[in-house]
Amino acid sequence: MTGAAVPVVRIQAQDFDVAAEIARLTQGRADIGAVVSFSGLCRDDAGSLSALELEHYPGMAEAEIARIAAEAVQRWPLQGLTAIHRHGKIRPGENIVLVVAASAHRQAAFEAANFLMDYLKSRAPFWKKEHRADGSEGGWVEAKEADDEAAGRWKTSE
Repeated sequence: MTGAAVPVVRIQAQDFDVAAEIARLTQGRADIGAVVSFSGLCRDDAGSLSALELEHYPGMAEAEIARIAAEAVQRWPLQGLTAIHRHGKIRPGENIVLVVAASAHRQAAFEAANFLMDYLKSRAPFWKKEHRADGSEGGWVEAKEADDEAAGRWKTSE
């Protein structure tokens, strides 16, 4: 049934366990035939990055991500949807974001995960500051035009 899933949205400083999150979403659910997950990690930028610091407005970020997750469960027949985004200082190789979409069929799970991830990359209210391995601050990371273009494919004409 479309829209039946209640999305789980968490913004947290602590790391998450990808396998545990998938298990939590699928446990005892015989109606799930497909699970698509995406986990984003902090890159080291050719060894020049010591950490990426993510800031957000508490309350606002959760509400915005919950809004777009609710749109996903209205657009696709999902049995479950989870979005977790970390904040604080994140070192290269550590998890930053996780999206898990569960559906009876793979296409809906793929599309919903893509939709949510495109939104998180382009419009979620997070600010990223680079910390360099040489001890200097790298400055704030600008949004990429390619991320905006990817998110644009989901717009509907109303």
